[in-house]
Amino acid sequence: MMGSMGRLLDGQAVAAAIRADVLPGVAEFTSGAGRPPGLGIVLVGDNPASEIYVRNKVRSGTESGVWVDLQRLPATASIDDLLAVVNRLNISERHDGILVQAPLPEAMGRHAAQRVFDTIDPDKDVDGFHPANVGRLVQGRAHLAPCTPSGVIELLDRSDIPIARRYAVIIGRSDIVGKPMAMLLLQRDATVTICHSRTADLPEVASRADILVAAIGRAGFVTRDFVKPGAAVIDVGINRVSDRATAVSLFGPSSPRLADFDRRGSVVAGDVHPEVAGIAGALTPVPGGVGPLTIAMLLKNTLAAASARRGGR
Repeated sequence: MMGSMGRLLDGQAVAAAIRADVLPGVAEFTSGAGRPPGLGIVLVGDNPASEIYVRNKVRSGTESGVWVDLQRLPATASIDDLLAVVNRLNISERHDGILVQAPLPEAMGRHAAQRVFDTIDPDKDVDGFHPANVGRLVQGRAHLAPCTPSGVIELLDRSDIPIARRYAVIIGRSDIVGKPMAMLLLQRDATVTICHSRTADLPEVASRADILVAAIGRAGFVTRDFVKPGAAVIDVGINRVSDRATAVSLFGPSSPRLADFDRRGSVVAGDVHPEVAGIAGALTPVPGGVGPLTIAMLLKNTLAAASARRGGR
């Protein structure tokens, strides 16, 4: 491997700092309102990855003094069943934030997620996906911005990686990460290009970036030829690899990650190939990079939503 290893950006440490910033606000809200900020999480079905994410959200929220109310629906639930739960949370006085865990069962239909986002009260939309909140984000006046992209901005700031006047490339155009990430970087004076699976000369475009954000959902997709030497590379991907040959090609035959694979039958990999560590200036690990930041920003948004509902926006 050429060159020295890039600096690993510690998502766990930054997330802990964000949570520490939120704690006094939670305590102040709780003493003023006579109740803790309330977050309703709705989990439909039994997707194993979603179970892990939700467990982490419940634990992190509870540790921060937030009341987390997990509502489960079976995989057989209809979209109307789900919207009924959302509407109940919308009118509840105890719930300040509402989060419906993605992905939803395919049987709910292709537009199920959008119907859910449209139904959540914008003032309780801690994911920032309601069209009203998306509009505010585009106009640079977001009250509740999507958690993963906001967490990436916090990570760059707290790791002293400059954003203004830098060239940022985002691989992935989802409403959840790619598009809001572009907006937040633009608002911080970066020059931004959004790429996707149909971008012509994708490696060549990506390799000009000072800040490269990978959010495409394909394990090890971003290789050395995508990366400008010294660039900051943010890996948003969380991909479960259950094929041993793929795991070997990603991590190498002698990697401790392979022992993990043999023990569990699968391993989690990011969108960025591990070989990029030899060329990037800074890189987020998977796991332990962007994931913890998403949860920390969820708590920050829950407190913001709770405070705004009490009239202290």
